[in-house]
Amino acid sequence: MAASIYLDNNATTQVDPRVLQEMIPYFTENYGNASSTNHKFGQIAAEAVQTARLRIAELIDATDREITFTSGATESINIAIKGVYNRYQSIGKHIITCQTEHKAVLDVCRSLEKQGAEVTYLAVDSQGNIDLQDLRNAIRKDTVLIALMFANNETGIIHPIKEIASIAAENKVLFFCDATQAVGKVPISLKSAGIDMMAFSAHKIYGPKGIGALYVKRKTRRIQLEPLMMGGGQENGLRGGTLNVPGIVGMGAAALLCKQTMLEESKWLESLRNYLQKSLLKIEETTVNGLSDNRLSHTTNITFRFLKAEHIMVSLGNIALASGSACSTGSLDPSHVLLAMGLSRDDAHASLRFSLGRFNTEAEIDQAVKLVSRKVKELREESPAWQLFKSGLID
Repeated sequence: MAASIYLDNNATTQVDPRVLQEMIPYFTENYGNASSTNHKFGQIAAEAVQTARLRIAELIDATDREITFTSGATESINIAIKGVYNRYQSIGKHIITCQTEHKAVLDVCRSLEKQGAEVTYLAVDSQGNIDLQDLRNAIRKDTVLIALMFANNETGIIHPIKEIASIAAENKVLFFCDATQAVGKVPISLKSAGIDMMAFSAHKIYGPKGIGALYVKRKTRRIQLEPLMMGGGQENGLRGGTLNVPGIVGMGAAALLCKQTMLEESKWLESLRNYLQKSLLKIEETTVNGLSDNRLSHTTNITFRFLKAEHIMVSLGNIALASGSACSTGSLDPSHVLLAMGLSRDDAHASLRFSLGRFNTEAEIDQAVKLVSRKVKELREESPAWQLFKSGLID
């Protein structure tokens, strides 16, 4: 059986062995509770947490006091959006987001709508870009939050973050950014980006699952958030509970590696991605969704018309790909991102995401191109829709 090829790095990444080595001692000999600083075991754990906090802050050009540890980006998103809504209701109940946001953001917004929030969902063009004038026009006197992602998890399209932040600041509206796919992949300076709050996870940057962070900007007038979890007063009272010391150590180690290798790694992955994409576009009736220079270097989303993406994935077997968000577990619906970009339901169902990572090789990409190309040809020969298309009976 052929070796497996993992091309689903936007869903999760392999823990880097160097990260794992830093984590192991905090499962065994350094097992103290970071809140128990009245003895050596707790002090060692607390020092490790602080080192990790500094490493993460350095990666995104923030300060350590602006980093709150959570269980992952989904929790960070919930704390930020619900926290703002619950605390600032006296000012307004209007939130602005986008149709192509991650389900973690969209589901929170829909939940708040049931509680009285009013949410504007910005449209995107065929490449997945928002219109900044639409954003300006959507802002109202009672707008309390703009929630827009840094980079899309399905297409890799990057939003104009500085421009969005500027619009938010001009209108005195808080700006929350889900940067789960961008942190560690593209340079981010939160001292100049103008982002008020930002969510991200370790497992997207070769760290462990179950640990993430929320950045909250410290300004003259501190941002007030209503915590979701009470108990113990950890993380400045914003997120109660015993800290996941091994996970935090792993996230810090992963952040340090990203800071050291990000630019070189990004160039390498872009060359692999472009080769993969160029090769697959030689297949008849294939298109890239979100074909833009302003996207993540390791991501491409390709439609193979007249097929079902699920059928391609099942037939390949040993290649890990995705047909939508990893968090839409078990969903048979087409990608909401691609539908918002104007794709038909059939074409959205026929689209696959390829997301490359640190441990992919040229040989793997060559093999993936060969296998995908062959399987698409074989499946189309069995497809009635393809036969009708070839006969000129459908477009």
